[in-house]
Amino acid sequence: DRPEIQEEISRKDDRLLSLLKEVYVESRDPPGRVKGGGGEHLPCKQEEKRLTKLGHLGDLDVKKVPKGKISTVEALTLLNNHKLNPQIWTAEKIAVEYSLELKDVKSLLEFFIPFAVKEFPKETRKAI
Repeated sequence: DRPEIQEEISRKDDRLLSLLKEVYVESRDPPGRVKGGGGEHLPCKQEEKRLTKLGHLGDLDVKKVPKGKISTVEALTLLNNHKLNPQIWTAEKIAVEYSLELKDVKSLLEFFIPFAVKEFPKETRKAI
């Protein structure tokens, strides 16, 4: 807005320009490997896995899952076990058995309930 400030900004400083012409900058990407490592490899963090508990649907499921997670077949199995025997298959037992967090197991048992398919006898079908 003020003309004296704009003039100061656009004015060239010859001394500064001559000094800048003497500066030389060279830029390179860092090397891909650490120098002096002698072929050592740093250990990479591997995700800890566990074998799944395969039932009669074992052929349909994965064989290994990361700790803290379950496969689809395991989820269905533990939900069904809890539904059939809730006194035996408590949230605490499921958490220990499948290497899960207790809060996750409680949420799973609260929000996922397997449904049951019931077939009515032929004589009752007419009444329906």
